[in-house]
Amino acid sequence: MSVEQLWCGRTEDAAFNHARALLWHHVVRFSPPQTPASKDSPTKQLAVIGYPSDEGARLNQGRVGAAEGPTYLRKMLASVAWPWQAELYDCGNTPVYSDLPATQHHYQQKLAGLLRHSHAVLSLGGSHDIAVGSYLALAQHLPPKQTIGIINIDAHLDLRSPATGPSSGTPFRQIAQWCDTHQRAFHYVCLGVSRASNSSALFEFANHKQCTVISDTDFSFDTAKIAVAPMLRYIDNLYVTVCMDAFPGYAAPGVSAPAALGVDPIHVIKLLNWLGNAASSAGVSWQLADIAELNPRYDTDCRTARLAARLGFTLAQAMLSNTTPRVYT
Repeated sequence: MSVEQLWCGRTEDAAFNHARALLWHHVVRFSPPQTPASKDSPTKQLAVIGYPSDEGARLNQGRVGAAEGPTYLRKMLASVAWPWQAELYDCGNTPVYSDLPATQHHYQQKLAGLLRHSHAVLSLGGSHDIAVGSYLALAQHLPPKQTIGIINIDAHLDLRSPATGPSSGTPFRQIAQWCDTHQRAFHYVCLGVSRASNSSALFEFANHKQCTVISDTDFSFDTAKIAVAPMLRYIDNLYVTVCMDAFPGYAAPGVSAPAALGVDPIHVIKLLNWLGNAASSAGVSWQLADIAELNPRYDTDCRTARLAARLGFTLAQAMLSNTTPRVYT
């Protein structure tokens, strides 16, 4: 099935004004934005790009199937409301190779181009090795002195050593190593971490790198705000990544590595809504977010895909926070 065929769905009551009944499938276009994004433009652009690879999950001994994530997430997003005065572009999927670094590199290059031409980009994974290409594309797009802060909502720190090869368990260690090599600060906040699913060595490395970690048992909207707020004071740009295995099995059964506990989706939604305004108030640019580890092969009643679509809606809303929503009375 082509990407264009995925974007279909219902049409709201014809009695309503068409502008009041728009869904994602009504507004999507299938070619990348052609001109560089301007801060002064009255119309914002949101680009969507797929990373259909689960090689990283396989190498990390997880369940394969997340390669189908971008397809199912598009299907679910198609019938989500589109309440913004903004343009939506589906820029397709990036190629997948047997060599994981090659897959990440091609995704990085295409994403860097989209960041130049879009006000915001929502990337659809794929396993969580998507984060390497996401971060490096943002760093490639930005001036050298611009700082980037990472917020990862995840049951796993994903700070394993890539010494024996990269995987979905190594992306933020790879980013930390890149930051060391390029004399950049590594700003990393990980929310919803399972103490049972991460070794002491990973927590020691996180502590060594002065990362902020909130466990699943301590996670709430309030604790997350307290954890994130300090970072917003000393970064220029924000990158947010959501791993679907951060959520309880009843809410997200279709993931590569199911969580035994997980965090409440409502608190995550509240956090993302708050984060859009908080970043803007702090003068922090938020242009990039991705969703990882949606594994449709193990999804029940499309629960995980539906939750991922709600998260996609919320991330889009937060990144397009400078766009005035349509208000209906």
